[in-house]
Amino acid sequence: MVSRTIALVAVPGIGEDVPMPGPLTRVQVVGPSMEPYMRNGDWWVVRRTTRDPVRRTARLRVGDVVVLVHPGRPDALIVKRLDHRDGDSWWVVGDNPEVSEDSRHFGSVPESAIVGRPILRYHRLRRQ
Repeated sequence: MVSRTIALVAVPGIGEDVPMPGPLTRVQVVGPSMEPYMRNGDWWVVRRTTRDPVRRTARLRVGDVVVLVHPGRPDALIVKRLDHRDGDSWWVVGDNPEVSEDSRHFGSVPESAIVGRPILRYHRLRRQ
């Protein structure tokens, strides 16, 4: 039996880091569902999506990697790739289909569930 995972992202708590300015935030990938593009433990800077539905729609394209609210767990964020449009929703998939929980399991997701796009992988500095 293959275990299914979702690439959850952990948002650092207040006090762990200096907050990112403006429309940026940072997340940590948890799980293998987006491997090899994103690996467990990777840190990413994420550009938050705009609340303006016209601008949000214009910028999303098939193949983009996005951070979104998990449809079955509103307290969890996940990262997936946009596969295709399904009306006003998106079909999202993980890059590692053997272990990914994605639209094949929970169906298409509304565009409003998308909260951002990872734009830069970085390594955290170790404090002494």
